[in-house]
Formats: sequence, C-alpha cells, structure tokens
Amino acid sequence: MNTSNKSGTLYLIPVPLGPVSTDSCLPTDTLSVARQLDHFVAERAKTARAHLKAMGHPKPLQELHISELNEHTQASEIEHLLAPLKAGYDTGLMSEAGCPGVADPGADLVRAAHKAGITVVPLIGPSSILLALMASGLGGQRFAFHGYLPAKEPERTQKIRELEKFARRDKATQLFIETPYRSAVLLDALAQVLAPDTLISVAADLSLPGQFTQTLNAKSWKAKASLVKDRLVVLGIGV
Repeated sequence: MNTSNKSGTLYLIPVPLGPVSTDSCLPTDTLSVARQLDHFVAERAKTARAHLKAMGHPKPLQELHISELNEHTQASEIEHLLAPLKAGYDTGLMSEAGCPGVADPGADLVRAAHKAGITVVPLIGPSSILLALMASGLGGQRFAFHGYLPAKEPERTQKIRELEKFARRDKATQLFIETPYRSAVLLDALAQVLAPDTLISVAADLSLPGQFTQTLNAKSWKAKASLVKDRLVVLGIGV
C-alpha cells in the first residue's frame, strides 16, 4: 500500500522452517500484514512467491513486486532496494526460512532502513536458533551464535576447541548451524574433540512433524551421529 507523502514501513516477515501449514506456525497478525503488502524483498523471489501463496496472498503472484537480496547483492544495490520504502510503499522482508535479519543477509537492508529513518517492524514467527536454545536446557542468559563452523580440518577442530573454551570461561552457550549433508560429520567431530563432560545439544527439523531435540554430554553422543544424517541442525555447546 502507498502511504503517500511519508516513508513506508519495513515489515520483517518470518516464514515456516519447512513444509508445514503457515497457520500452524504464524499468527493471524503476521499473515494479515503479509497479505496486505505488494512490495517484498527476499533471498529468492521463487521461494518468496511460494511462501506468499501458502499465506493466502489475495493478489496474483505475478503482480507482486519482489526484489532479491542475498549473498551476491552488492552494497551499492541496497539503496535501490530502499526506493519503494522511500516512495511511501510498505515493504515486507522475507528470509528463505525462519526470521529475516537473523543469520540472514536481510540484516543489511534493516540497517540501511534505520540509517534512512524508515520504521522497522518485526513480526512474530519461528526462529530455529531461539527454538533450539529454548529446548536445549543450556544457559539462555548468555549465548552467542556463530553461523557455520569451518568445513575442513584442522580449522574445524580449532574452532570447536575455541568455542568450548568460550563456553567454560564465560558460562555462555555457543550456538551454530550445519547443513544436512554435513550435519552427521560435524556431530561426530564434536563428540570426538570436546571433553567428555561438555554438553552438546542437537535440534533438527524444529516446528516440523519430525522435530528432534536432545542434549547429552559429548561422551554420550559418540556413535550417534546417524541421528542427524541429512537433517538441517542447530547445535549448542554448554557446560
């Protein structure tokens, strides 16, 4: 919608973490806002259209204005993405899954919106990182998120030891994620490298029918890596 002579509002629209009904994980108010917007910024336009269709957007998808913002977007292009907002159009920012701006390139647009004096409104929806922390039983008062760990050795082992050191020194939970095709390898590495009593929490397919969360010490995780094979996981280290 066009808000005439003032800047539009940037709405941060969460999306489901997997193939489930939007009604099962998104509140009515979030869906209502998404259905009113004509302008969107997303990592992939194709995925955004699929999410908007599932949300029941009333307009034909080809009539919606969807711009892409991903790891290939140059910093110089952010100003172009702000143009609809500056012209008075409310705009929705969407991630591939979960909450935009959290472990997500959309944060660059949010920062630019603040700099331009544009109102930013986060909407309620699922975040795999927070859901994993909630279900872990590890400390939630202090935590850090590290994205993906190095895929190759010896960098991966060095990073694991570094995070264990942080967890013990700061009494802070260390969170990170891994892709389905590397999740079992990473869990096995954690079980081998960490001290036997260091806690590892594993969360997979959160908010989906087959969701799985378990927290055990490193010794107990040995030989159990197959539990997360081919599953996107959020992992936590704690003491």
